[in-house]
Amino acid sequence: MPRRGPPKKGHAARKRVRATPEGRAAPPAAAGDAKRFEHTAAKAPRRKPRGEKGEPRLPSREELRAFLRDAPGRVGKTEIARHFGLTTEQRPALRDLLRSLKETGQAAPAGRRGFAAPDRLPDMTVVEVVGTDADGDAIARPVQWDKANGPPPAIFMRPEARGQPALAPGERVLARLKFLGGTKYEGRTFKRLAGSGAPARILGVFEEGRIIPTDRRQRADWMVSPADANGAAAGDIVLAEPLPQHRAFGPRPARIVEVLGRMGEPRSVSLVCIHAHGIPDIFPAEAVQEAERAKGVTVRGREDLRGIPLVTIDGEDARDFDDAVFAEPDGHGWRVLVAIADVAHYVKPDSALDREAWARGNSVYFPDRVVPMLPEALSNGWCSLRPNENRGCLFVEMRFDRAGTKTGHRFGRGLMRSAARLTYEQVQAHHDAGTDPEGLEAGHVQKLYGAFRALLSERERRGTLDLDVPERRVLLDSRGNVQAVVPRARLDSHKLIEEFMVAANVCAAEELERLRQPCMYRVHDRPSDEKLEGLRQFLQGLGIKLAPRDRIHPRDFSQVLELVKDRPEARLVNEAVLRGQSQAAYSPDNIGHFGLALARYAHFTSPIRRYADLLVHRALVNGLKLGRDGLAEEEAARFPDTGEHITQTERRAAMAERDAVDRYLAAWMADRVGDMFDARISGVTRFGLFVTVEANGASGIVPLASLPDDRWQLDGAGHAMTGQRTRLTFSLGQAVEVQLVSATPRTGGMVFRLMQGDPRAGRGRKPPSHSGRRSGPSRRR
Repeated sequence: MPRRGPPKKGHAARKRVRATPEGRAAPPAAAGDAKRFEHTAAKAPRRKPRGEKGEPRLPSREELRAFLRDAPGRVGKTEIARHFGLTTEQRPALRDLLRSLKETGQAAPAGRRGFAAPDRLPDMTVVEVVGTDADGDAIARPVQWDKANGPPPAIFMRPEARGQPALAPGERVLARLKFLGGTKYEGRTFKRLAGSGAPARILGVFEEGRIIPTDRRQRADWMVSPADANGAAAGDIVLAEPLPQHRAFGPRPARIVEVLGRMGEPRSVSLVCIHAHGIPDIFPAEAVQEAERAKGVTVRGREDLRGIPLVTIDGEDARDFDDAVFAEPDGHGWRVLVAIADVAHYVKPDSALDREAWARGNSVYFPDRVVPMLPEALSNGWCSLRPNENRGCLFVEMRFDRAGTKTGHRFGRGLMRSAARLTYEQVQAHHDAGTDPEGLEAGHVQKLYGAFRALLSERERRGTLDLDVPERRVLLDSRGNVQAVVPRARLDSHKLIEEFMVAANVCAAEELERLRQPCMYRVHDRPSDEKLEGLRQFLQGLGIKLAPRDRIHPRDFSQVLELVKDRPEARLVNEAVLRGQSQAAYSPDNIGHFGLALARYAHFTSPIRRYADLLVHRALVNGLKLGRDGLAEEEAARFPDTGEHITQTERRAAMAERDAVDRYLAAWMADRVGDMFDARISGVTRFGLFVTVEANGASGIVPLASLPDDRWQLDGAGHAMTGQRTRLTFSLGQAVEVQLVSATPRTGGMVFRLMQGDPRAGRGRKPPSHSGRRSGPSRRR
């Protein structure tokens, strides 16, 4: 079975406000519609269609279907009759119409006498947890779902009762559902099902007979008896399994099955993230043996590219080099060569290496280590384009005119020899100084930049989305401790490689279509109407207009970013635009790539670290008759499932990498508890505010309980929170001063106190004296 990773982000609001995985409150359309529906259904009918004699007429089949589709839950005949203003004499005809809809599958029975849309989930449904959102709340899918109805709906589970362990991926519960609109539901655990009432495994730190979970969603500790400690000592990172609980109250018992390492030691953070996200990190012996038996390739059956000064350009800390580039003027344009490591030569379909690469889906990069998709003998050996060593490659030769328009391309299998291993910083420095690296002919770097500028002009004509969201880079000392957290630079040399790779990827998709070969496309859908509306409301608060949804184009987002690039909220707007996009995915069905404004796109350039690229290589080998190690028919038949699987492994890796950075940041900030920081509000939720420190990107929560005593009301779009008595308002993007209250490296969580409105800070309006506990909808869990 394919391994499943986190579900797509982004979902509708709960009835009041439901924080989205992107850290901001979702648009209220679904919950608000449900509320309005309940209000009107209980009162007089909305309309009374009349027949020829003035009596109400029966609704049409389409009107009934629309009513069931828009209803927030199941409805009975009485509610339907009241809604359409039908008389008692018309009830039998309504029953016949409903029976006909039910028999033809256009309406489904719900409860004893109710009806619902055919694809609507029952009020009580067995669901399985498949992941979590950024707030740590579980996301589930129905266990029983007919694929003919499309993708299964997302169910956003409410937090468990205090003292109960959080729902874990794979756990099944009987949930009470509330329809939010579209394909979104809110769920509340009614009963944990037998055999799934506890996580299959527990990851935590052993302290004084207890396991303190490393997952911030797990709110309860686990008790370990001396007989079940398995030699663990205080401070050990452990894996444990739950034991049957014979008491109704108190910590749940567990047995330690493995001691993984020591908390606080070098590499402990990535170790926790690897196990927390279920990332395979140990290669089967058979796969390692296959990799170690690998040998270099010869020029037989390949084009000899060793006379072309191809160079690799990567980060300073890169260990695997899977792409090399070359460019030169060609008449009235440019000739660009992109050579990629020939991984398909070494990883054969259905081999032990292939099965493990499929399971991993991609490499995972942590600040202190890499969990590679392929064993080191390949990833850092025969499949790494080391300088001055012969390596097999799959290459594409592309030709462009001066404006950057592609005039032709050609694929082949070759033998190359990298002329130099360069870093982004080195290439940028040589370009700025007008020099070249030692051993390369004069003008080598300038030719690369000449071709890059041509491709960049083509990109600008397409009108692509170019976000400026700085990545955080964690620098470690020799002992694995955080030395600094700095923004990752984005130089023109980075963009040069990006443009060359995008061009090669487009050629791969075009070539496979020309050859009528299966293609694993990299697809990116346009933003959903729901996300667009949420983004539109956010931008309106900043005085910025967004194009109508039916005419939205990537350049519209770029124009928004250009407007705010010199404003204080520029980073927040970039992040909001990013969260407003759909997530890219892998699929054999092409829908284009919205962000890049491309009709077809596939990943071809990184087969060492992405399984999708390996599939594209095999399809090219097969279609171009370049060898006997091409795509197998059985493999092509599994493309839909494989696309879903590698999409999920990619998201799993992204979550693990982000989790690791958060934990390192918490460790970095732990010595600064009590310090003040300039920050911006990055999320407004029912349980408090999320803030991001300007200096290093550290994020944490300002709990609602720490705000001045008031009845806090969220605005309709979830972009601001206002005190009904103090009239203090905290809005998305607002600059604030915060004090760090706590930082927990074990979980990566940070808690801040907002100084605005705090009488201790001497700023803002002084709140009234405490007259009781905070109340109101924003306190609901």
